[in-house]
Amino acid sequence: MSAYEQTLPTLRWQLLAASIKAALRPLQALMAAPSLLYIATMALMLFHPPDAPVHSYDRFAFCILVWIALLRTCVLQEPFRWGGPVTLPLMVLLVLAFSQAVAQPYKAETWSLFAAKWLLPFVLFHVAARVFDNPEALNRFEIFAVLVLAYLSLTSIFFMVGANNLIYPRFILDEGLGIHADRARGPFLQAVANGVALNLLGLIALDSFRRRRLRGVLAALLVIGLPLAIMATKTRAVWLSFAASIAALPFFSSNRRLRKSCVGLILCGALALLVTYSFSDHHRSLSERLEENGPVKFRMAVYQAGWQMFLSKPLVGWGAKDMQNELSRRISGFRDERYAFHNTYLEILVQYGTIGLAVYVWVVIDLFRVGRRRPGAYPAGCFLDQDFRSLWPLILLVYLVNASFVVMNYQFVNGLLFSLAGMLNGQNQRNELNVA
Repeated sequence: MSAYEQTLPTLRWQLLAASIKAALRPLQALMAAPSLLYIATMALMLFHPPDAPVHSYDRFAFCILVWIALLRTCVLQEPFRWGGPVTLPLMVLLVLAFSQAVAQPYKAETWSLFAAKWLLPFVLFHVAARVFDNPEALNRFEIFAVLVLAYLSLTSIFFMVGANNLIYPRFILDEGLGIHADRARGPFLQAVANGVALNLLGLIALDSFRRRRLRGVLAALLVIGLPLAIMATKTRAVWLSFAASIAALPFFSSNRRLRKSCVGLILCGALALLVTYSFSDHHRSLSERLEENGPVKFRMAVYQAGWQMFLSKPLVGWGAKDMQNELSRRISGFRDERYAFHNTYLEILVQYGTIGLAVYVWVVIDLFRVGRRRPGAYPAGCFLDQDFRSLWPLILLVYLVNASFVVMNYQFVNGLLFSLAGMLNGQNQRNELNVA
């Protein structure tokens, strides 16, 4: 056999090995920095509201994220822990929602809502605990949160001043999609959801200001822009929850720098309100929102009908299949294609009964437990340090209070909250392993 014939198979194997190595290099990069993939997935979720005509790129990114997280755990031979707070009650709700979704005729919207309300929070809670396991990854998420806050604030302000050419994506301005087309609703296509996101991200940014990660011009722009963005939502529930959270913030943190920022936000908010009222168009618009009682009457009719439905089936609820038809039958004096409860707790109570609401309360209690101050957290100056845990109850309260005015089926808002909870739970689990 010639030397050429002996060398040819070797070259083929070397070429095959080089090709496999090149193909696996992106996978290796994702496994080395999964936090970047997680952040990219969250960014795609931000721009995929239920009614928007966009492709489901976020679903593909979500599947890749889960696969990478599992693969990384196996390669690094890390302990795989699914137990702990939040897991069990959220799994019960996940099973209940899945069983009702399967019982209905197939609709893409049904499964989209199932994923946004139950599946994504459950998975992201556990994936975040494994992905954000070091200060560098946590700081990346913090930067992402501040950038999203800046985008949502600018979008709201552009809408308020009529600079529609600067608003992207363009579907935000499409009056045929979602609701509240006359308000700053952002990519959520719903003003309350936009306000909740602004409020939650604003609290995260204030914590960044406390640790001097956000300062100078950027901090000043936050203090000026956030109250304007909140005002642009033209939603009374958002206004009240934001004002209450800023007023309550000093009671959750004793940091002087944070207290000064609260005073600055209050002063800028009052000044913005005075300036806005000086323009006749904005003065009339805000006054009409304050005096408008049509939505209140409609919600009261929905609440009354929902309560009567609960009394009819108090234990296990109506289920998703019959709930909408029964609600439409019981409401009189209003006409709409589809009625929404505008209240997360009432919807759970009617759909899943007392059992479902009790399990949801269990989830809420566990969320508070996850953020309790514990020794061994990341040192001061890092995102999610000990002082952030003092702020965690306020973040939860903002979410829970606004859930009284909207059904929380917005995947980015849910993903943000449960991602933070998962990161805190991951800290707790690693501390327990270190102590053991």
